[in-house]
Amino acid sequence: MKVLVTGPAGFIGSALTLRLLERGDDVIGIDNLNDYYDVNLKRARLQRFQNHPRYTHIHANLQDRSAITQAFERHRPQRVAHLAAQAGVRYSLQNPHAYVDSNLAGFMNILEGCRYHSVEHLVYASSSSVYGSNTRMPFSVHDNVDHPLSLYAATKKANELMAHSYSHLYQLPTTGLRFFTVYGPWGRPDMALFIFTKNILAGEPIDVFNNGKHKRDFTYIDDIVEGVLRVLDKAPEANPDWDAKTPDPATSAAPYRLYNIGHNQPVELLYYIEVLEKNLGKKAVLNMLPMQAGDVPETYADVNDLIRDVGYKPETSIETGIALFVEWYKSYYAV
Repeated sequence: MKVLVTGPAGFIGSALTLRLLERGDDVIGIDNLNDYYDVNLKRARLQRFQNHPRYTHIHANLQDRSAITQAFERHRPQRVAHLAAQAGVRYSLQNPHAYVDSNLAGFMNILEGCRYHSVEHLVYASSSSVYGSNTRMPFSVHDNVDHPLSLYAATKKANELMAHSYSHLYQLPTTGLRFFTVYGPWGRPDMALFIFTKNILAGEPIDVFNNGKHKRDFTYIDDIVEGVLRVLDKAPEANPDWDAKTPDPATSAAPYRLYNIGHNQPVELLYYIEVLEKNLGKKAVLNMLPMQAGDVPETYADVNDLIRDVGYKPETSIETGIALFVEWYKSYYAV
C-alpha cells in the first residue's frame, strides 16, 4: 500500500509513519518543519525513519497548491492520512491567520489532490475541540457541534464539512477522526504533560487552569495510532439508512464517517499531575488560574462507533502512559 502522510515530523504523524513502514507500506511524507515548536524535536522524530527505503520525504507547505499537486501526480498514493495542521487552541487566539492558511487552504489542496488522483480513502485529523460548548457527556459523533469556542476548533469543524462535500460530490471516501488530548513519548512541547514535566524538574511553578478542575480524556499515542490504522484500512460506504429528515452528523448518504478516538475515561487534571509527580519523584508548585479563553471544562469520548466498526477501543491507562512518557523524556533530554 502507498500512503501519503502529512505531518510526518509531527507527534502523531511520526508515530503513524513508523507503524506504516513496519507493516510494509510505502510512505510519502509531506512536512514543512515549521517553527511553531522546537524544530530539533521534529527533526529527531524524522531521523527515526527518514532513511528507510520505503520512505520518501517532501518538504512543502500544505498551502502550496503546486507542491501538493505535484506530490499527488508523482507518487499516486492509494490512501492519505492527513495529520498536518496548525495545532493549539491557545495559539489560535494569537495568530488566527496561521489556522486559515494551514487548516483551511491546506486541507483544500489535499482534498483536490485526492479528488483528481483516485485516492481510495482520505483519513484526516479532526479534534475533540469541535464539541465546543456542548455539555452532554460523553461526547458523541452523532451530536450537533455547531458552537466551537476557538478558531482552531472552527477550522476542524470546517474540515469535516469540506470533506463531506467532496464525499458527496465526487464519491471520495473520507473519515474524520476526533482525537482526544493525545500524550506520550515524542509529544508536543506545547502540551500540558511536556510543560509540566519540564517545570517540575526545574523547580518552577506550573500553570493549572480552571483551578485544576479540568477533566480530560487523555489518550495515549499508541492507542491513537492503532485507531488511525484500523480506520485507514476500512474505507467508509454510504449509510443506506441515512435520513435527510433527521440527519445523522456522523454518517451520510455519501461515503463519509466521523469517529472519536479517546480513552473513554476522563481524568481530573489534579490527578494527572499527581501521577506525574510520582513518576518524577518530585512535587509540583501549582499556580492556580481561572479558565482560559477557548478552553472547555471537560472532554469525554463516546467510542461506541469505533468499537462497532473497527473493533477497537483505546486501553492504555494514564499510569502506564505517563510512566512511559517520563522514561522517554529523561532519556531524550538526558535528565
